[in-house]
Amino acid sequence: MLAVRIVVTGRVQGVGFRWWAQNTARALGLAGKVRNLPDGSVEIIAQGEPDAVRRLLRFTIEQPPTTGRPGWVDDYDLTWPEPIPGRIGFSAN
Repeated sequence: MLAVRIVVTGRVQGVGFRWWAQNTARALGLAGKVRNLPDGSVEIIAQGEPDAVRRLLRFTIEQPPTTGRPGWVDDYDLTWPEPIPGRIGFSAN
């Protein structure tokens, strides 16, 4: 099990980015959440199989996007927190 926290900046609010992140994470079998932050960035916290977590990371930050990802990511901050045992589902707030 692997967990990641990605905070992306750029044109990521008001363009469907959270919806895309939620659907992509669910398709990859990940648990976690995505939310808009007050400073205009978006935070994604995801956990699951290491390959799936790394794929979500790659899809989230790649430029230009190859997955139909909306918006534009200018920069990102990445941390690797400990996974939360028993966490299920992926939500968007």
